[in-house]
This record gives sequence, C-alpha cells and structure tokens, in this order.
Amino acid sequence: MKKVSWGFIGCGDVTEVKSGPAFQQIRDSTVVAVMRRDGGKAEDYAARHNIPKWYNDADSLINDPHVNAVYIATPPNVHLEYTIACARAGKPVYVEKPMALNYEQAGKMVEVCKEAGVSLFVALYRRRLPKFLKVKELIESGVIGDIRLVNLMLIFPGSKEDYDRNNIPWRVLPDIAGGGYFYDLAPHQLDILDYILGPISEAKGLVGNQGGFYPAEDIVNAVFRFKSGVVGNGSWCFTTSEESRTDVIEIIGSKGKIEFSTFETTPVKLYVNNGVEVYELPTPKHIQKPLIETVVGELLGRDKCPSTAESALRTSWVMEEIVHGSAC
Repeated sequence: MKKVSWGFIGCGDVTEVKSGPAFQQIRDSTVVAVMRRDGGKAEDYAARHNIPKWYNDADSLINDPHVNAVYIATPPNVHLEYTIACARAGKPVYVEKPMALNYEQAGKMVEVCKEAGVSLFVALYRRRLPKFLKVKELIESGVIGDIRLVNLMLIFPGSKEDYDRNNIPWRVLPDIAGGGYFYDLAPHQLDILDYILGPISEAKGLVGNQGGFYPAEDIVNAVFRFKSGVVGNGSWCFTTSEESRTDVIEIIGSKGKIEFSTFETTPVKLYVNNGVEVYELPTPKHIQKPLIETVVGELLGRDKCPSTAESALRTSWVMEEIVHGSAC
C-alpha cells in the first residue's frame, strides 16, 4: 500500500469536523467513497467534501476496488457486522468508539481481524492530543512521586432530546449504543487512564437509572485497580442541573497531584510544593487528526498507532465489569 484510500461507512455528525476532513489533509491519505443508508444524505456529504463516490449500502463500498481501508462511523450495534465484512475483504478498519455493543462483540472483532491479517484501530484519539500527552509526560517525570489514587467525576445535565419519549436519542438506547452516556463518554476517560497509568486489572460498579427518561443507565459509580496497584474511583451522572456540571480527573501521588478534564478545554494543573503550575494546551480543530495520522503511518509502515484493537478491548472489558459484572 502506497496510499490509503478510505471509504466511510456512516457520514454523520462525527465526520463533519471531528474526523472526516482529517483523512483528506494527511499525507498519502484520501477519501474516495462514503456510504449512508439514506443515499441522499450520502450524496450531499460527498458533494460538500469533494469525495468522488457515494453509496447507500455498505457491501458496495467495502468491495469497491478503489477503497483499501474503511472508517466505520456508525452507531455501535453494527460495528461487529461491518468489521467482519471488511476483514473478509482484506481491508483494514478504523472504527468509532465505543468499540462495540459489548466486550464479547469487541473480542470477536479483534479475533476476525487477526485471523484475516488486517489491522484494526479504534478512535480513542485522546492518546495523541497535546493535553493528555502532557499529563503522561508529567507522570513519567516523577514530579508528583509515586501514584496512589485516581479520582474521576463526570456530571452532565440531560439534553432536551433525552426527555422526548417519542424520539429518544440512539446514544441512550442500549440495543443501539450498548448502554447510555456512560458507554458513549467513559471509553475516552478509561482509555486515557490505561494509556497514562497502564491497564486496569479489577473493576466493580453500582449502576442505576434515577431519571427514568430512557432505558439505559444514567448514573454509574465505580472502583477500579490498575495492575500497578494504583486505585481509582469514578462517578458518572447524566441527569443533573447545569450548575452541577463537572468534568475532572485527579491523579494523586506521594508528592502532589495533577488535575485535568477530559472533554472541556480547561488547562492541566500540577499541584506541587504548595503551588500550582498551569499548562494551556491546544485542541486541534479536527480533533481526531493526530491519531488518524498514526493510523495512516502504520498502514504505510512509517509509524505506530497507540490506539490498538487490544488496548480498546481492555477498555471494553473494564466498562463491562463496571456495568454488568464479570465479562469473561
């Protein structure tokens, strides 16, 4: 492969700014086709983004001889199906998070791609954003000493759409999304902790639906332990007021702590020696671009992507342990 010629399965909101344009901006990468079940929307997307071909069925895109890699940007309920089809066609996959509906499906995705000898990458793109690389750098420098504890809290108010029982968003329908906003957002947090501190080896959770607005969980509390022995606590709630909005991760060490958000553009804060150091770091306009560059680089043999199928599978396992108990 001398150039990566992408086909998109799904071309909804996430592909408009976060990811889609990046594929066209990276050296030796281009988008040659997009697919959406609504052909009119696929045609419109292709026209607006200067993409030569569009389809309204996935098989046609996957079997297009001009497509040599596939970006799956659909809801999770079809990630396994489309990954299997791509693997059978011998085409590498970059898939949106969460990786699949559940840990079992995620494991099957890894298995079929290994058997077919094709690469599988997952869009847990914070592994290449400056903010989180700074946190990793600070941890590895030893500035806060030995790591003892992680505290994580994500509290978001519900959206207006969540309360419309006649048109519930797919992200809170477990049959489509795997769960609720925990499944949508927590992968980024748990994955970046895996990247910074290493794998989580134990996890337990308490899960509930307090608001009753949709079928998925809307509150999750968890405790977890990393292989290193570091202990963590996590709280997620999605039915509060705007005044309660919180997005924070604290990594506490023997000599200080680091505080940062996952989804906000707030700075990284380092607390040591009775003082605070603040690091303002940029967020790319096309937020997935730094990770996609490593995907293209690995496919062309000049780089290594840090978000692998195996690392994403670990995050899927942790989520399953928290929400459903034993995943094995």
